Amino acid sequence: MCEPIFEYQFRLILIGDSTVGKSSILRYFTDGKFEDACDPTVGVDFYARLMEVKPGVRVKLQIWDTAGQERFRSITRSYYRNSVGVIIVYDITKRSTFENLRDWYEEARTHIEPHKAIFLILGHKSDKEDARQVTAREGRRFAEMHGLKFFETSAKSGQHIEDAFSMIAQDTYQHLQDGHIRMEDGWDGVKPGFARPRETVHLAEGEAESGGCC
Repeated sequence: MCEPIFEYQFRLILIGDSTVGKSSILRYFTDGKFEDACDPTVGVDFYARLMEVKPGVRVKLQIWDTAGQERFRSITRSYYRNSVGVIIVYDITKRSTFENLRDWYEEARTHIEPHKAIFLILGHKSDKEDARQVTAREGRRFAEMHGLKFFETSAKSGQHIEDAFSMIAQDTYQHLQDGHIRMEDGWDGVKPGFARPRETVHLAEGEAESGGCC
């Protein structure tokens, strides 16, 4: 008998302009730490964490952190096809990063097809309220217009980081159970889980006791 360590592996990709805080989000999610100064991602970085999507059912999230700079876009595009979840991040203190959401969304959709993916919009750095250039209402409206989920997050305070990844993991799992997403040969978006041997307890049979009559 084998006991699964996780039922499925879901591959996610984080995209968005440079310096919106993608790496900070992932460091907080995987390590529970916030680093105010992060070096820009060069190409693609990789993170992973197990999550419970319902009682007794765990999945492994394999998350790719991509560089936002234009010179790395060709590298980023090569990772779209094998992703089942796409998290698009903008910085609420830089309006230009919000205005570029549509381009990121369309690029991801184009390169993921014919596969299906779950999308999530994150308005990041919500702890910097004094420097806000994009309202929560604007972010929510963009998400609703495209039928997507939305959170405002902060890697500094931890606001909604766990909620965001829990939602995309649960939504992906539900789509898989409902048949809207399927595992396919040659596609790494969803893969079967990994199992470990279940501990076996051997019970030795004792010798029959000789009984006397009462």
